[in-house]
Amino acid sequence: MELARVMRHLGSIGHIDETDQDEYRLTVFSKALSIPNIANGLIGLTCTTGAAMLKFHEHSRKNGWRNPTDSKDTALMYAYGTDKDAFSWIQSQGYGAYFNDHMNIYRPLPWMSTGRFPVEERLIDGADSSPDAPFWVDIGGCLGRDLMDLHHFYPQVPGKLILQDLPPVINEVKKRNPAITAMEYNFLTEQPVKGTTRLRQMSVSQTVTKKSLGSRAYYMHSVLHDWPDDICQKILSHIIDAMKRGYSKLLIHESVVPPTNASWETTARDIIMMTHFSSQERNEADWRNLLEGKAGLRISKIWKLDMPDECLIECELP
Repeated sequence: MELARVMRHLGSIGHIDETDQDEYRLTVFSKALSIPNIANGLIGLTCTTGAAMLKFHEHSRKNGWRNPTDSKDTALMYAYGTDKDAFSWIQSQGYGAYFNDHMNIYRPLPWMSTGRFPVEERLIDGADSSPDAPFWVDIGGCLGRDLMDLHHFYPQVPGKLILQDLPPVINEVKKRNPAITAMEYNFLTEQPVKGTTRLRQMSVSQTVTKKSLGSRAYYMHSVLHDWPDDICQKILSHIIDAMKRGYSKLLIHESVVPPTNASWETTARDIIMMTHFSSQERNEADWRNLLEGKAGLRISKIWKLDMPDECLIECELP
């Protein structure tokens, strides 16, 4: 009887099809929930973050209805009585791997395959061809989906493909793809992949100078939207310190909210950013203010991608 009541409700809202009295069949939606990666994301986020939205009105009232910008005072922290940020909170509740599944299953058409950004012209041409030179550093890249796409569509890229994330994530990634170098890294600290000059003594009379230009590209996908501007400035400062003027590029894959008719995916993510992180999805003026006005970068071009409102923001040192 209990199951029949639940099934009746699921049929009424279209999650399953009702074919006769007490008879149902799966829909595409309910079939998708049988895929572990999809189910894990739904379970993990609901169990660890759901109360943030339910308590947001209380948190907002407490703060005088101001637009939230304090990463140490979020609706999620208020709802669960914790001082941990959303990522640390999810990890502490035992759902870190579930969250990684969620991030990895969101798979738009790889922009590398669509010609939306000219990888060869803007990056491969002129890159350091040394085999140990870093070509691409994916900062906060989770399980490395974007890097694997890059390697698939451009196997000829020179140098190393480096994936950076926190230790619990990197532990899942190691040994998945020998073409990718997995590196434990917290992007709130100094970027280790940077330009260096090394002297090597070959003999008493011979010294070899070896220069590294740093990475050709530093890349972040859906990282900065998790943080308010003050934290983003800190993240960006470490990348800027590692970049080589006239050589390195910073590529930021994020939503750029249009003035009107924003997609529901973008507005939904914006609500998540507001309640979980005290951050936001940014419009073009917001991005220019952050990247050029505050961080001191120069935006070369904003490349429109295939998914609604998603763009690749190409930056370099002025």
